[in-house]
Amino acid sequence: MKKNQRIIVDVQDDGEVDIQTKGFSGPVCLAESEFLKEILGEEISQQLTPAYYQQDERINETKRKFIPLCG
Repeated sequence: MKKNQRIIVDVQDDGEVDIQTKGFSGPVCLAESEFLKEILGEEISQQLTPAYYQQDERINETKRKFIPLCG
């Protein structure tokens, strides 16, 4: 994880656990928090933020490096 990326785990009084990711772009946030879901059990609901629908800038940069210029 990068320095500005974090996973926030909030355990409520009734035992419900909320997992929130910050600083991730795209579906990588789900992959980074998957280990917690495996530990904590069944997922009841999921709410995706706008960051989920953004592409990771590093992926776009990598794609641009390898575009053939001659046909």
